[in-house]
Amino acid sequence: MVKPITGMLRKGLVLDLSVAFGLGTASGYLWWYGFHIPRTRRRDLFYAKLEDERANAFGQV
Repeated sequence: MVKPITGMLRKGLVLDLSVAFGLGTASGYLWWYGFHIPRTRRRDLFYAKLEDERANAFGQV
C-alpha cells in the first residue's frame, strides 16, 4: 500500500516563503547599502561643496 502524501504543501509553502523573504531581504540590503546610501552621500557632498563655493563667492563663511 502506498502511504498518503501529507504535509507536502505545507513544507513547500514554508520553504518557498522562507526563500522569498530571505532573498528579498538580502536584495533590499544590497540595494540600500550598495546603491542608495553611497549615491545619497555623493549627492549630499556635491551640494555641500556647491553651497561652500557659493558662500565663498559672496564672501560669507
